[in-house]
Amino acid sequence: MELQKILEELCGVIEDRKENPIEGSYTSYLFREGIDKILKKVGEEASEVIIASKNNDKQEEVYEICDLVYHLLVLMSNQKVDLKDITEELEKRRQKICNKKPERKIMEGIH
Repeated sequence: MELQKILEELCGVIEDRKENPIEGSYTSYLFREGIDKILKKVGEEASEVIIASKNNDKQEEVYEICDLVYHLLVLMSNQKVDLKDITEELEKRRQKICNKKPERKIMEGIH
C-alpha cells in the first residue's frame, strides 16, 4: 500500500479517536491526557529513534520511526495540523535551491 494512503487512513483513525473516544484506546488516552503527555511521547520516541540508529539496527530503527510518526500524527491532530499542511510546506522547500544553512560560528569565550 502507498505511504500516503496509509498515513491518510491512520490520520482518519486518530481523528475518530479524538472525536469519539474509546475506552482502552491508547490514542484516546493520549488525547485525554493532553498536550504535555503527547509532547512527552514525541520526545521519548525521538530519543528511541536516535538510540536505534546509533545501534545500527535497521529493524529497530524502522520500528521506532513508526512509533515516532504515529506520535507526530497524534500531535498534529491535537494541534490542528494536517497532512495537507505538511505536504504544502515540503513542496515549498523542495523548490528551494542552495538552501543549506551556514555553519554556526562558535562564540568566543564559550566552550
